Amino acid sequence: MPPETSQTLDRGIRVVELLAMPEHSAGLTISELAGLLATGRPVVYRLVATLESHDLVTRRDGRVRLGLGLHRLAAAVVPSIREAALPALRVLADAAGATAHLTVAEGDEAVALVVVEPRWTDYHVAYREGARHPLDVGAGGRALLAGRAGRAGREPQVVASSGELQAGAFGLAVALPRSGGSGGSEPGVEASVGVVALHELSAEAIGPLVCRAAADLARALS
Repeated sequence: MPPETSQTLDRGIRVVELLAMPEHSAGLTISELAGLLATGRPVVYRLVATLESHDLVTRRDGRVRLGLGLHRLAAAVVPSIREAALPALRVLADAAGATAHLTVAEGDEAVALVVVEPRWTDYHVAYREGARHPLDVGAGGRALLAGRAGRAGREPQVVASSGELQAGAFGLAVALPRSGGSGGSEPGVEASVGVVALHELSAEAIGPLVCRAAADLARALS
């Protein structure tokens, strides 16, 4: 760790990141956290107590889980994400003639965070911001899973869906590029960009547009 950073703060953030991992959705014990952090239990107790005092984690049944305070922080971030995402999604929606969306992973669900409808089509899919569905259903969610299974630096995989969330609807989506942070760790937020329409979407024609939007969004949100 660089000398100008705080080891205690770094460990506290790592606790939150560990609890946010899908495989830890049931929470972790103090001993499990200590093992994953490679530090002593007393240190973890102090970290958890501090995070708990700010409602960032909660303890029950001997397990530590994420707290409601994180939801309040996340809600404050959404407007800035929306502002950054709108230009790329607007270009994608108009170029593809389909409803464009930025979808994020939250636990085992995919959440439509930002949605932009095309301006020139006679009809298009109405997709509600905040809509949730399982990660393994729909192009946006399955693109998140594909990104999770892939490796940093690899070409993103365009995922297609047909009638999975709505009868007669077709979708294409790709995960935002994940470059990997210091020490080889991945960013905590997983996101995908996609389009959905009431007609079949050509992966050859529309796929590159979606990939370009994903790259633009990754830069805008970094």
